[in-house]
Amino acid sequence: MNAEIVGWLSSLILVSTISRQVYTQWRTKRIDGVSKWLFIGQLTASLGFTIYSYLVDNWVFVFTNFFMFLTAVVGECIYLSNKRHAQRQQNGTGAQGGARPAPSR
Repeated sequence: MNAEIVGWLSSLILVSTISRQVYTQWRTKRIDGVSKWLFIGQLTASLGFTIYSYLVDNWVFVFTNFFMFLTAVVGECIYLSNKRHAQRQQNGTGAQGGARPAPSR
């Protein structure tokens, strides 16, 4: 079997699973069990691995690690947005931006 095919198939599997996780996090608007450090660590490591992969001229890993870097950026943005959403819900402001409904008479 061709090494490039193995590399590209493995890359496709990895980026698909990570993308699905970030999508699920965005869709559910939940932060349970998600650490901001996961995305910060992923961001840092993926950037370093992208540079390394470029320097050793390995385009499978350049693509994979750059895509992982982008998902870390998106994941961190979604995490922060979901965290703000959860804090608003906890404070009772919800979607009304702090406005409370008028009392019923």
